[in-house]
Amino acid sequence: MKLHELMGYLHPFVDYKGENPEITSIENDNRRVMPGSLFICVKGYTVDGHDFAGSAVKNGASAVLAERELPLNVPVIVVKDTVRAMAVLADAFYGQPSHKLHLIGITGTNGKTTTSLIIEKIFIDAKQKTGLIGTMYTKIGDQVFEAKNTTPESLTLQKTFKKMVDEQVKTAVMEVSSHALVYGRVHGTDYNVAVFTNLTQDHLDYHKTMEEYKKAKGLLFSQLGNAFNHAYPKFAVLNADDPASEEFATLTTAHILTYGIDNHADLQATNISMSASGTSFDLVSPFGIRRVNIQLIGKFSIYNVLASIGAALVSGLPLEQIISAVESVKGVSGRFEVVDAGQDFSVIVDYAHTPDSLENVLKTVQQFAQKRVFCIVGCGGDRDRTKRPLMAKIACDYATDTIFTSDNPRSEDPGQIIKDMEEGVKGEVYTAILDRKEAIQYAICKASAGDVILIAGKGHETYQQIGDRTFDFDDRIVAREAIEER
Repeated sequence: MKLHELMGYLHPFVDYKGENPEITSIENDNRRVMPGSLFICVKGYTVDGHDFAGSAVKNGASAVLAERELPLNVPVIVVKDTVRAMAVLADAFYGQPSHKLHLIGITGTNGKTTTSLIIEKIFIDAKQKTGLIGTMYTKIGDQVFEAKNTTPESLTLQKTFKKMVDEQVKTAVMEVSSHALVYGRVHGTDYNVAVFTNLTQDHLDYHKTMEEYKKAKGLLFSQLGNAFNHAYPKFAVLNADDPASEEFATLTTAHILTYGIDNHADLQATNISMSASGTSFDLVSPFGIRRVNIQLIGKFSIYNVLASIGAALVSGLPLEQIISAVESVKGVSGRFEVVDAGQDFSVIVDYAHTPDSLENVLKTVQQFAQKRVFCIVGCGGDRDRTKRPLMAKIACDYATDTIFTSDNPRSEDPGQIIKDMEEGVKGEVYTAILDRKEAIQYAICKASAGDVILIAGKGHETYQQIGDRTFDFDDRIVAREAIEER
């Protein structure tokens, strides 16, 4: 694509009439630039892309998009906001790929990953080739790629959509984080279905207030568009048991399907029965009542399944086929994942890293725990400090034996993080062990037959971030080794 043609997609007041080289790629990392690239200068948290524009030109960049004039020997196009312009150019350069996919976006505090994987399974069972973008990985058909962020920045996102289109993917499912919505990473992305899981405290280090956090999540629904396209209708799938859904419903002109347990909804779970091996419920739907037996445990799992059923229904799949698919889901990596090495007590690893998710998981554990409940929990560094005492309090309230430890302390002092947690449990009995491996070994050595150990916070993660270093660390592996050593 020629530079003049590409610039034509920007704001009409971006007046560029200079040289017109062929643009063969768009990059915002100077190390990826090759001859023919358009390099976009983006200001990040720690570095400013403008400082690397000269290096990009040396690597062969044919043009540079910036927010100020730069003394370079290639065309420099100046715009007010390069992040906003990058989304426009990425969408244009890759041929508006999201328009060629049936795209389902999922936002909410908890449940995004599990819901996205259940939805993916439903469509795979329906013999469709799928794409997935989320916290754990990016997937195109059977190909799996490492994920850097829950939701990639716009350039990577549109490039990924283009790969999906080229690979004949029909339906794509993606997690949409609040950060991505605020930063405009999904600008230009054409969603067919937007799903809301729930809204509970998280990321207040960035959003500052729950109202701002809610506003960020609401952007997904307002960005579904204002037009009615009866050939390709858009849908919002909302949790009727979460008060935020009422506001989100006012933000969108899309058709709305609700799901829930406690409040009346289009899809409602009633007559719920839970055991240590699974959950059953009556699904009340516009198509009648069906008994559903899932291999997942807990009330939160029912919400994830209901959201997934809703997304699949509005996508046109038959209810019986959807139920068959969700009943075959065995579990999600790092989400209420059982570590079984032949021991006579239970060890469960879960990603629960917010007050609400930790409470939900511990309540579920209590339903089948025969004796003591151990809870190993920490809080991430450089993240919302206000949730630390809340999570500590929940752990002490619902577990008989609570162990505070490190999560991903990042640049913070692990000891100070635990001190912040302890502010919420003055007078309570707990154990503090800074080293996460030692904390897991301690619980496993103390456990007796019938006890349950919950290792919370990291779930599927296979690393631990301490200072500026990243170490291999997998709760599941550490727990299994400790059980075998015992």
